Amino acid sequence: MNNTSVEKIGCFNTVLDPYNGITIESKDLPNSKEEFEINLDFLIEETQDRRNLIWIYIDISKSDFIPISTSRGFIFHSCDEAYVLVVKRLIPNAIIPTSANHTLGVGAVVINENEELLVIKEKISTIGYKLPGGHIDNGEMISSALEREVLEETGIKVEFQSIISLGHFYPHQFHKSNLYVLCIAKPKTLEINIQDTNEIIDAKWVKISKYLEDETVLAYSKAVVLAALEYQGFTLANHETLCHIKRDFELFFPIEK
Repeated sequence: MNNTSVEKIGCFNTVLDPYNGITIESKDLPNSKEEFEINLDFLIEETQDRRNLIWIYIDISKSDFIPISTSRGFIFHSCDEAYVLVVKRLIPNAIIPTSANHTLGVGAVVINENEELLVIKEKISTIGYKLPGGHIDNGEMISSALEREVLEETGIKVEFQSIISLGHFYPHQFHKSNLYVLCIAKPKTLEINIQDTNEIIDAKWVKISKYLEDETVLAYSKAVVLAALEYQGFTLANHETLCHIKRDFELFFPIEK
């Protein structure tokens, strides 16, 4: 939500958003339930006829504020380990933006000059060797997540080159969809040195032909490797294209032949 104006209502600092809603950050909540309840009622009364939504971030340390909110028509929208975001419609059918409905993952096709492929074996895996990769953290770019995950799982430093495949899986964790971005990366080092020993039991370089013939390898992994051998994929574009956007972003476009 983009901050456009701030208004003091009762004890709350409220920030107007593009949906004609107001947002209250957890740091701006009072300390006591009694003060919160009194000011919440005042807030609703003061904004009933001129705003569409009220958003409140409730920190876990003030979770006893949650039933006070829900008793006044607030519903759960989204959460993190430290907060719950609740929202109340002040007018019928007010638009509430969809909460995050997917998780993001990234995987890497890393091939060295000897035509060897970098692969890993997970502790929890019941299948053969797979491509290194994992979750993209909140606020993390695809390219940096790729380089981090490969380093953690294999000890190999790589450089992002392009996106070669995009997978969409449902259902996944937490009843959400999962978008899995498979990328081509160039190795900058070659020595295996697993850092994430809690999850990875083996990492190695293997001949591409041997990997593609391995019956324990998923057909999906083989298809991604074959695509990486045949196509260049989507590479990072010139960031000047969207230089007016004041936030982190990555743009990917097809590589010219």
